[in-house]
Amino acid sequence: MDLHVIKKRILALSPFVKKVSVVIHENHPFALIYPDFEALKAAHIVNIENEIRWYAVELYNMEVDEESKIRGYEIITKTLPNKFDEPDDELYNALKSYIGTLSNTTVLPSSHIELDLGFDSLNYVELFTFIQQSFGVFIDEMTFSNIMTVQELYQYVKHHHHHFNPVDIKWKEILDEPLDEELSYSPYMMFTYKTLFLPLFKLYFRLEISGQKNIPSSPCIITPSHQSMLDGFLMAAALPYSVLKQSFFLAFEVIFGSPRMRPIANNGQMILIDVNRNLKQSMQRATLPLKAGKNLIIFPEGARTRDRELLEFKPFFAMLSQEYNIPIVPVVIDGSFEALRAGMLFPRPKKIKITFLEPIHPEGLHYDEITQQVKEAIENEMKHNPLSP
Repeated sequence: MDLHVIKKRILALSPFVKKVSVVIHENHPFALIYPDFEALKAAHIVNIENEIRWYAVELYNMEVDEESKIRGYEIITKTLPNKFDEPDDELYNALKSYIGTLSNTTVLPSSHIELDLGFDSLNYVELFTFIQQSFGVFIDEMTFSNIMTVQELYQYVKHHHHHFNPVDIKWKEILDEPLDEELSYSPYMMFTYKTLFLPLFKLYFRLEISGQKNIPSSPCIITPSHQSMLDGFLMAAALPYSVLKQSFFLAFEVIFGSPRMRPIANNGQMILIDVNRNLKQSMQRATLPLKAGKNLIIFPEGARTRDRELLEFKPFFAMLSQEYNIPIVPVVIDGSFEALRAGMLFPRPKKIKITFLEPIHPEGLHYDEITQQVKEAIENEMKHNPLSP
């Protein structure tokens, strides 16, 4: 394979990759990627790793054969300034201390808050809320996309702060802030989806459904594995109608907010979120079904698998479960990867199996423990009860 060709293609695919080096590591291509931080700032991209992964590396992987796929990558920040003198004032120390509670990595003035400290969407909302309540400084994603190192964030807060009163942040208080939005129900359309898809999928995909008895009659969070674009429609087919009409799907604004997909969102009991805009409001919006005694369906991987292996599970669903004391029903969707893997335009008639597993209750568990238990339950089911031809 020609590593230079791989490099050129990645650069062509993403306007947010400034430099890339491709080497062979363990017999497969491995990419070292330096983002174009100025382009990311101009586009107000907050979740940089997500952008680079799905719209550079994985777009490239969809185009090539197995031998040429990039099996690993690292996003580097070393060409950023790597040394600042640590400010010696109480505001910096309070900000650094709080950031340190959200990261397992040493916090330096030069640390990039996402790429070096590993912040995710939950961390961002906690940080923004802490800054607003402690220092009187409002920061949104658009502002933050231009100040993503600790040093720059400190300078911004120091320049704009109105008071100094560090506070403890509680997720329940964030989620329960007033929100001027209401759930939009579509029971007749959901019945239509169920009536249409279930017989069609049973015929075309030989759809097999089991474990529906594990769905509690009380509100729950349903967390399916994610193998293809079919999965949302498969869930609509697999859920009993009594459950389906009480359930809302969490989906990405960037996909279902488009003119082509918006009619599905408007009539599919969907709650749209944006990972780069209005994170706090998106998370608050996701609580509406739970507060109304309904169910929430979240794909915890946040994206479709590209190789059939489970992706990292995002902890947002676990946080909701713990804060509202609501059980989680893990769901295995198996076979939809073969039916409609990423890059395919039309599904193949491959067998698909959907299995609802026993609920996992959040009492006494931390977010990370809940996340791990849900992922392990799905992994174990896929390992011990594989899809038969």
